[in-house]
Amino acid sequence: MTDRATPPPRICPNCDGFASVAITVGGRDRHGHLRTITAHCPACDGLGITRTRRVREGAGA
Repeated sequence: MTDRATPPPRICPNCDGFASVAITVGGRDRHGHLRTITAHCPACDGLGITRTRRVREGAGA
């Protein structure tokens, strides 16, 4: 069998899977290192995938 037991995770449409990025804030420190900050995608909380909702059969109808 070639079927998967679980479906592949869905990539976040807001960040296209690149959930965390390092942004330079300009300049270097006295050791020569770039100063950076890390920004996370607010839609997926830095995971890069969306959470899927499970639909229960027979519910709500």
